[in-house]
Amino acid sequence: MTAPAPAHRLSALRAVVCDTDGVITDTAPTHATAWKAAFDAHLRTLADPAARRPFDAGGDYLRYVDGRSRLDGAAAFLAARGLHPSPAETRAVATEKERLFTELIRERGVRAHPGTVRLLGALRAAGVPLAAASASRHAREVLASARVLDLFDAVVDGVDAARLRLPGKPDPALFLEAARLLAVPPADCAVLEDALAGVEAGRRGGFGLVVGVDRAAGPGTADALRAAGADVVVRDPAELLAAPGAGVPS
Repeated sequence: MTAPAPAHRLSALRAVVCDTDGVITDTAPTHATAWKAAFDAHLRTLADPAARRPFDAGGDYLRYVDGRSRLDGAAAFLAARGLHPSPAETRAVATEKERLFTELIRERGVRAHPGTVRLLGALRAAGVPLAAASASRHAREVLASARVLDLFDAVVDGVDAARLRLPGKPDPALFLEAARLLAVPPADCAVLEDALAGVEAGRRGGFGLVVGVDRAAGPGTADALRAAGADVVVRDPAELLAAPGAGVPS
């Protein structure tokens, strides 16, 4: 196997920042389900038949809401439908989504992706500082439910973003705050992210390595992650353990 380019070697970096939903935990489908229920309920109230077309939990989710804050995601999707809701209407959709998501995770529980857990365990054993970042206000609850919260030296979530007034992805503020908490410059950190907005945020933040995690593995999804700024794309973060020169024991 050909060795990866030096920029892709985790051994050259001092810390790792991971997105939560979709990278660490298998909660992206739950988010998509909650968004669909919230959006479809709102769309059914509209008079225009074209605007009432149901939310696509695949394409629409990835294009408009994945990786974004609740309000930014709600506003982006509704604008894409040519709608001009009031701030109160946008907040109502976002609030309903949050209620549904909370209900779902408490009913179903949360599972961590085994490959990511393997990578994080190896990194932690090697003494690499780790942070989890998420626009969700439930990130700590989700990580605790998946029994991986103790793997991280720092967590930045939607509660922190609101308190610190951090703009949402694709702005890199969330990731930059995670790097600050780890006391490592962004250029010496890797970012693992599955959402296009998050990959763009990693690139805009000047992180030393941006890894796109292609869970969808659909037509063009890997290319889209690269176009957004990913240095390397993997189907599962555990693939980084096998990379020659990665410096992470498997």
